[in-house]
Amino acid sequence: MNAVPSPALGRLSRRSLLAAALVAAPTALATPAHASARPAPTATRPLLLGTYTSAEGGGTGIGTATYDTATGATTPGSVITGVENPSYLALHPSGATVYAVAEQDAGAVTAVALAPDGTYEVLGTRPTGGSGPTHLSVHPSGRWLLSANYTSGSVAVHPIAQDGSLGERTDLVTHSSPPPGPGQNGPHAHQIVTAPDGGHVLAVDLGTDTVYTYRLGESAGTLTEVSRAALAPGSGPRHLTFHPGGRSAYLACELDNTTVVCAYDPDSGTLTPGAGQSTGSDTGYPAQLVVTGDGSYAYLANRGPNSLTRYAVEDGGAALRLLDTVPAGGDWPRQLALSPDSSLLFAANQRSSTVAAFRIGSDGSLAPAGDPLPAPVAVCVLPLP
Repeated sequence: MNAVPSPALGRLSRRSLLAAALVAAPTALATPAHASARPAPTATRPLLLGTYTSAEGGGTGIGTATYDTATGATTPGSVITGVENPSYLALHPSGATVYAVAEQDAGAVTAVALAPDGTYEVLGTRPTGGSGPTHLSVHPSGRWLLSANYTSGSVAVHPIAQDGSLGERTDLVTHSSPPPGPGQNGPHAHQIVTAPDGGHVLAVDLGTDTVYTYRLGESAGTLTEVSRAALAPGSGPRHLTFHPGGRSAYLACELDNTTVVCAYDPDSGTLTPGAGQSTGSDTGYPAQLVVTGDGSYAYLANRGPNSLTRYAVEDGGAALRLLDTVPAGGDWPRQLALSPDSSLLFAANQRSSTVAAFRIGSDGSLAPAGDPLPAPVAVCVLPLP
């Protein structure tokens, strides 16, 4: 499994270069209340955009853009080329490297170095050992990349070197049991994420209606299963999001159009799902939940109705109360992302090839922030800090 050579060195747009340089700059101080007549400090920050390079009308690599941290207004940039079908993106804790899945039959993951001066370098690609990877995440230690192969129903681990590049795969686990749920032809691992405790890794499988908890051996990069959480047959769990408190998590279930609140035990890694509850729409295919940094509000993307659902988080994270839904600003909201300070929400709308930005009010309400950003077959948006 030799890395695919990708020595290409590229350069982002001038606007993106400036935004990348601002990543290293100190955050501007807030304007004092007595000086409210002064303009509020603003800055631009980078956005990275995932797409399908093999789809009709798709992109040619990882797209770039910038957003205004005060208004949410977005400006398109150039493209990081040399990356195939980057349908999901994840940033290394250092901020120096971004990772992308290659969602295709021969699944792979690619590392791209991002320099403060705006240059980038494709560091290479490694096979995931499965097909159709749809999700990846970086372990908080920064030493391991975790990926989920949807089509083949497996999860993989790759070591991360000091320069951000990827080593040969250290583990591959296929979800061979329980049997597939109603209407499914096999396991379909849709997500893999590290719990806030750092010691457990959870894999969400839409095909088996199960969330698997693993312990990651950090010396060898191996996964050892420690528990399973069974969801309702045919529910199709897709994406899990933890509350900042670390003892609750929320599941978007794609096939039965529900949201499930789960209790989480950080000592054992056990996830205990509750009953499914309303997404705010009678029909649709929920995609993903995100939770604000202070843990007060959660948002769900609903494909089909093309809406965003707002929930109030209650009981310290143990309950969600549906508040309302608003239009997603495009067609088929595939993925959501919050700005680092949770003041903005971005929705990647796949079928309309746009990214919509929303300002988040003090009550968690969503207000459109300017015109949607054109982004070919937008399936992922990643705001950089």
